[in-house]
Order: sequence, then structure tokens, then C-alpha cells
Amino acid sequence: MSPTHNSLFFTDDNLIFIGYSTFVLLLLITMTSCITVEGKVIGKRRPIFSDWSIPIPPSLQNSPLTLRDLITCVVRAEVQAFQTRQTEQKLQQFLSKDAIHQGLAEGKVTMGDRDFEQVVDEEGAIEVAIMGFIDGLYYVFLDDVQQEELDATVHLKLDSRLTFIRLVALVGG
Repeated sequence: MSPTHNSLFFTDDNLIFIGYSTFVLLLLITMTSCITVEGKVIGKRRPIFSDWSIPIPPSLQNSPLTLRDLITCVVRAEVQAFQTRQTEQKLQQFLSKDAIHQGLAEGKVTMGDRDFEQVVDEEGAIEVAIMGFIDGLYYVFLDDVQQEELDATVHLKLDSRLTFIRLVALVGG
């Protein structure tokens, strides 16, 4: 079979057909709903953490977005990721031979039996992040432009990059 003018691709093996308008709509929804987050420390070459992406809630996608909203989205996403990691670590884990040998070399073989019931106050974490920005503990750049006002409107692009730069106090200064 040959592709029609409305298809993006079509194969005889899988009989895959995607309407062009459906594909474009899905692509736009996917591309506009996530931003990349990175963290840096002044004077250090290595980033604080690996870059990651967060979805922007649909309720905020069609309305003016402030820096405060953006910081709130990042904190909420990180709290959810933390809770997910806690849940995954609670699950029964089996040790491989390599993990056992590594544990023996380190002097302790463990099944991860630590307490993973740390409770995170999401609203408290948001308040701390906002206060840290107000106190000048970190700078925020959106697409390489410094954002200085919490309640100023920010404009996201399809490939927006949000950078947090943590400032380090000078010793004895």
C-alpha cells in the first residue's frame, strides 16, 4: 500500500497510519508541556544534578505564567519524584552477585532496609524555595535571561531551559 496525502508514515509490515493533523497536535501538546531544568553552582564545573524535564500543568499552559508559578511547578515535580523514589526503594529488592561482592568489599551487605518514610511538606518546600529566591540564595535564568521578579510574567518556548544558579557565600568576606 502507498501512503495517502494525509498520512505521516505508512508501512506494509505494521500497517501504521497516523493522520498528519493528529500527529502535529500530539507533537505540540508534548513539546509545550515540558521544560528542561538544570542546576549550577558558581565556581564549579559540574552541575548540581543531571538535567531533567518537568511537565507544566495544563491549568497553567493557557494562562499567564509567573516565575513564582514556575518555581512552584519545579518544587512540586521534585517532591513527587522524591516520593516516587521512596516508594520504589520500599519494594523488595534482590541482590545480584555483583551487589553482594561490592557490599562485602565495603564491609556491609544490605537489602536497603533503611526507613524510607520521610515526610515532605510540599507547601513548606515551596515556601522555602520562594524565600530562597527572595533572599538571593540563588538566581533563576529562563532561556539564558535572568528572571528577577517573582510575579513577572515569563514566556515559555517549545524548548525552554530553566537554570537555577546557587550562590555560595565567601568565607571571611
